[in-house]
Amino acid sequence: MNNNGTLSQQVEAYHSWKKELIRQIGRYRLWLQDNDLFSDDVSKRIRHGLELLVEDELTIAFVGEYSRGKTELINALFFSEFGQRMLPSQAGRTTMCPTELFFDRNTNSNYLLLLPIETRTGELSLQQLRKQPERWVKHELDERDPDVMREVLAEVARVKSVSPGEARELGFDEDMLENDRTQPGNVLVPAWRNAQISIRHPMFERGLRILDTPGLNALGSEPELTISMLPRAHAVVFLLSADTGVTASDMAIWKDHIDTEHADHRAGRFAVLNKIDVLWDDLQGEKHTNDAIHRMRGYTADHLGMREKDVIPLSAKQGLTARVKNDEALFERSNLAQLEQLIIQRILMHKEQLITQSLINDLLGMLQNSQAAMQNRLEALQEEKQACTGVTVDKKALRHLADRAQQDYDFYYKKLITLRSSRRLMDSQGETLKEFVSEDRFENHAQTVREQMSNSWTTAGMNRSMEYFFELLEADLNNLMSEGRLAEKMVGAIYRRYNEDTRAKHLEPIPLRAGRHVIAVRELRKKAKRFKISPTNLLTEQSVLVRRFFNVIVSEARTLHQRVRKDVERWPAEAMLPIMQYSMEQKQLLEHQIRRLRDMVRNDRDGRAERERLEKAVTDLKRQLELADAMHKQIRKPAPTMIQQKVVNLSGAL
Repeated sequence: MNNNGTLSQQVEAYHSWKKELIRQIGRYRLWLQDNDLFSDDVSKRIRHGLELLVEDELTIAFVGEYSRGKTELINALFFSEFGQRMLPSQAGRTTMCPTELFFDRNTNSNYLLLLPIETRTGELSLQQLRKQPERWVKHELDERDPDVMREVLAEVARVKSVSPGEARELGFDEDMLENDRTQPGNVLVPAWRNAQISIRHPMFERGLRILDTPGLNALGSEPELTISMLPRAHAVVFLLSADTGVTASDMAIWKDHIDTEHADHRAGRFAVLNKIDVLWDDLQGEKHTNDAIHRMRGYTADHLGMREKDVIPLSAKQGLTARVKNDEALFERSNLAQLEQLIIQRILMHKEQLITQSLINDLLGMLQNSQAAMQNRLEALQEEKQACTGVTVDKKALRHLADRAQQDYDFYYKKLITLRSSRRLMDSQGETLKEFVSEDRFENHAQTVREQMSNSWTTAGMNRSMEYFFELLEADLNNLMSEGRLAEKMVGAIYRRYNEDTRAKHLEPIPLRAGRHVIAVRELRKKAKRFKISPTNLLTEQSVLVRRFFNVIVSEARTLHQRVRKDVERWPAEAMLPIMQYSMEQKQLLEHQIRRLRDMVRNDRDGRAERERLEKAVTDLKRQLELADAMHKQIRKPAPTMIQQKVVNLSGAL
C-alpha cells in the first residue's frame, strides 16, 4: 500500500524539522562560544528554547458516545502493524475510562498504568495522583508478543459491580449506568478512573499523544477530563456513527463539552462520521452509495453547525482491515486517508506556527544581534588593513583607530552600567509583579474560599464562594496587567533611548504577554459556572462538592497560576536581554580590537606581515559570518506543512 504523505510520515517530518532546529541551536551556542560572544543570559534563553522543543507534544482527543468506534479508529490509525486490534474494540461499551496513549521517553519503556476508581472519593486530583506512582496498578507490556499485550490492554475495559449508593459516591449518575444482571440491584461502573499506556510507536516516540474518552456518562462524572484534559488537546476528533446520525446523546456531548462558548481547541474540532460501510450498497451501485454518504455528511454538518469539509465520512473498521491485509482499494474506499490529511494540514501546521512564533522569531532576533556585532568587527578589521598598506604600518592611523575604539568601548561600558542599573530596577519591578501571583497569595485565596464553602448553609452561598474565588484571582491578574503595562512602558523607553544612541535600530523589547493568562482564567471561570449548575453537583452533599471543586477547578486554576508565575519570574531578565546581549557583544569585540591595535602601535611591525595577518583575520571573520548566515537560512526554512512557501511567515517581521 502506498503510504506517501501519510500521518506517520508527516509526524516524522515534523519531528525531523524540530531535530534540525535543535541542531541549529546547538551550532549557534558553539558559534557564540568560538567568537567570545557567549554569556549566562544568552545561555538561559537558549536553554529555554531547547526545552520548548524537546518537551513539545501534540495531543489529539477522540470524543464521542459509546459504540461510535473511537477505539477502532485509534487502532486503525496507530496499531495496524500488529495485525490485530490492540485496544479493546467491539460492540457495546469498551473503553470505560479516559485512556492516554503516548511513549514515556524518560523511562524508555512500555507499560499500562491503571488508577483505581476508588480514588475519586479522596482529596487528590488526577494531576496530583500522577505524581504518586504507588497509587497506580502497573502492568509491563511486551511489544514482541502482541497477543499477550492485547490481553493486558483489555484490562482498560474492565467494570465492577457496586450499589447505586456507591456509584453516587463515586460521582456517577446511576440512571446512566448499566444494571448488573448477575447481581440484581447493582450497577456496573468502570474499574479504573484513568489509564495511561506508554507504548513504543514511531509517532508516540515523536511526541504524539492520544486521549481516548468514554461516553457521555464518563465525561459528565469526571470533571477534570472536561475542565483540563480536553481543553489542553490541540484538536478534538468527534466520533459519530453513520447508521444512527446525530443522536440526542451525541448532541449533549457536542454542546456540553466541545462546541461551547469557551471551546479553546487551538487547531480545531473535527467530526468523523464513522461506519460508512453500513451505507455501502453493492446492489444499487457506487453513485447511490456516494449520494447517501454526501447527504449524511451535509445533515451532520448542519446539525453540528460546522463546515462540511470538517466532517469526515470514513470506516475505521474497513480502514484497519485494509491496512492489515494491505488492500489498497479497500483503504481508499474506507476514506481513512482523508482524516490523516486533515490532521496533517490543520493540526501539524498549527504546531509549526506555534514554534515559529514562540521560538524561531526569538532565535532569529538573537542571531541578528550577533551578526550585527560581527559585522562591526569586520568593518574595524577592514579599517586596520587600510592603515597597513605601506611598507610599515601607519601608527598614526592605528592610534586614531585605537582611540576611536576606546571611545566606543567606553560608550558601551557605560551603557552596560546603565543597563545593569535598569535591570536592577526591573528586578525590583519584577518583585512587585511576582507578589500579585505568588504561591502563598494563591493558597491564601484557596483557603479563604474553602472555609467559606464549608461554612455555607445554602447552594447560593456555595455558588457565591466559588465566584469569589475567581474574583480574587482576576483582581490579582488585573493588578498584574496594570503594573505590567507600566513596566513595559519603562522598558520601551529604555529601548528607544538605546536605539537612538547606537546603530542597533533593530532591537525590540520582549513583551510580558500576561494577557493570555487573564483569558485562560476567564475561560476557566466560564467552565466553573457550568460546573456549578451540573445536575450531578447540584445533588451532591456539601463536603463532596467542596472536595470536587478543589480537585477539579482549583487544581486547574493552580496550574494556570504556576504558568503565570513562571512567565513573570522570567520576564524582568528577558525583557532587557536583547540590548544587554548587543552591548556585551560590542564591548567584548572592542576589547579585543583595542588590545590588538595597542600592540601594533607599541611594536614595530612589517606592513606586509600585518596585512597578511589581517587578511587572514578578515577571511576567518567572513567565514564566521557565512556560518551565521547559513544558520539563519536553516532556521528560517519552512516547516514541513508550509514547505511550498518560499519564506516562513515571521508574524509580519519579514
